[in-house]
Amino acid sequence: MRKWFGWGFILLLIPLSLSLLLSSGQAVESLKSVPEALDERVPLKETSAFMNSYIKDSEGAVISELTTEGQNRIFVRDADIPPQMKELFLQSEDKRFYEHAGLDFEGTARAMLVNAKNKSLDQGGSTITQQLARNLYLNHERTYNRKLSELLISVQLERKWSKEKILESYLNTIYFQNRVYGVGAAADYYFSKSLKALTTAEMAYLASIPNNPSYYNPLKYPERTKKRQERLLQLLAETGMLNSDQLKNEKDQPIKLAIKKKEELYPDYTDYVMEELKQAVATKDSLADPEQISRAASDLIKSGIVIETYLNPFLQERIYKANEKYSDDSHQSAAVIIDHNNHQIVAMSGGNRYKKHEFNRAFQARRQPGSAIKPLLDYVPYIEKSKAGKFSLINADRLCIKTFCPENYSKKEYGMVTLEKAFSQSYNTPAVRMLKEVGIEKAAAYLKPFNFSGSIPADNYAAALGGVEIGFSPLELANAYTAFGNGGQYQSGRAIKRILSMDGSVLFEWKESPKQVWSKETNTVMRDLLGAVVKKGTGKIASFETNYIGGKTGTTNDYNDLWFSGLTDRYTAAVWFGKDNNGSIESIYKNGSLLKYWKMIMGGDQVAEER
Repeated sequence: MRKWFGWGFILLLIPLSLSLLLSSGQAVESLKSVPEALDERVPLKETSAFMNSYIKDSEGAVISELTTEGQNRIFVRDADIPPQMKELFLQSEDKRFYEHAGLDFEGTARAMLVNAKNKSLDQGGSTITQQLARNLYLNHERTYNRKLSELLISVQLERKWSKEKILESYLNTIYFQNRVYGVGAAADYYFSKSLKALTTAEMAYLASIPNNPSYYNPLKYPERTKKRQERLLQLLAETGMLNSDQLKNEKDQPIKLAIKKKEELYPDYTDYVMEELKQAVATKDSLADPEQISRAASDLIKSGIVIETYLNPFLQERIYKANEKYSDDSHQSAAVIIDHNNHQIVAMSGGNRYKKHEFNRAFQARRQPGSAIKPLLDYVPYIEKSKAGKFSLINADRLCIKTFCPENYSKKEYGMVTLEKAFSQSYNTPAVRMLKEVGIEKAAAYLKPFNFSGSIPADNYAAALGGVEIGFSPLELANAYTAFGNGGQYQSGRAIKRILSMDGSVLFEWKESPKQVWSKETNTVMRDLLGAVVKKGTGKIASFETNYIGGKTGTTNDYNDLWFSGLTDRYTAAVWFGKDNNGSIESIYKNGSLLKYWKMIMGGDQVAEER
């Protein structure tokens, strides 16, 4: 009987609570109307259940579904919810929905009788509005305080929202077990269909679940779900929406679930997209604090967005094939391909057999670049200052700067050689002489536009050969080399094309323009030097027939890191081979697999096959 009196007490509390809300103080003069008091004491903050977000490739196909807290949600507008689905819930949950103002005292009275008889709070007599209040603003604790809050919020919802909005919100927030929320996500998950494509039998099957999601879980107890589905179809027939023949046909229709697996393609690339999303949010909202940026990005994903990207599935698959062919357990690899004509990151590999949320070597690894830095730090500044050409001479003999006495890889001296010879054969001493002539500080200034993580140590001429602090990522190196494909102009490559809301409005797109980082004349010389590396230098294995091809090899001490960064007329790509914890991969260097890898991802193997 305690529960009986408890529920009776709640009914008595409703008018009493509303009366109490009239006063904002003890003075009679401050009495307010019930609506004013409700607005003050029970404000309805704008809130909505979070929704799934999606990452799409350049062709518009979904490559990743982003859920929040593992909850699968797809918002469906009222106009797109079939009448049968609405009626199924109205008949089973709240027949008087369009008659009451949020509270159904008849239903509550019936629930009181059941609860008193069973000595429980299992029956709440909740209206659809009350259930929505619980889903959006409260928890599911079975306490009288929570129940009273639910009643007051329900009154406010009915005052502020239309019946259509309440029903729409309700149908988009109810739980369908297996982390699925809302009718849209339920149709997508259980039948791999849109809500509109469901048959009436399938709609009734789904509508059976929320009454007791664990009991009617169709993956565990399909026979229970089927029995309730038939009862719901009967209710639908009683409204006149089904005639006797249709009722029989719908009941007899076999239910075949088609569980949809979450799309997670190309995790290397999509993990980077999530990193770039933070950059986009920071730019959009002018944020600098990392925690604020992370929260803002998370809130944006919760709201339900579509992230359109430049991912080229064909090139991404080609990278994966190169991983299988040229990478193994003896070392790791990373690669980035950028369409430098359009400043678009089109493909990326974070490592061999990369899995989502792993350490992504394409943009998170910081490795010594070796001789791959020479074009940017040594040759470009030197050519800019001296106006040298590819046939200009430079000394390739030994030198010492204080205690630093670099040698060429062969340990030999070559006397005066052309820039083309020094560059294509990756001689070390000419590169150090160039850096000394320009000066470390002035030369390092040419790297600033690229925002490298690694910095050039002051007065340390080993930087000329790749001895930088922290190191560079493959993405950073590929980005920098895109300037060679754009006449000396640089603009950071982007993976994200734009971010859209679910209604298709544009929330964000990058607004950037290229900057001239060195002269066109210097760039022309550099393209000739890069081309010589592939035609007759250290990168010959990467060569294939195309309008233009050029690049630069890089090898660090003890063969810990192998690099090749280069470009064709359209694409720039950087590839790195090495071990996460360092270690020699000299055998990999000698068999040329790094260069073969680069050639394959850039289309060299395909060209050979076509010929």
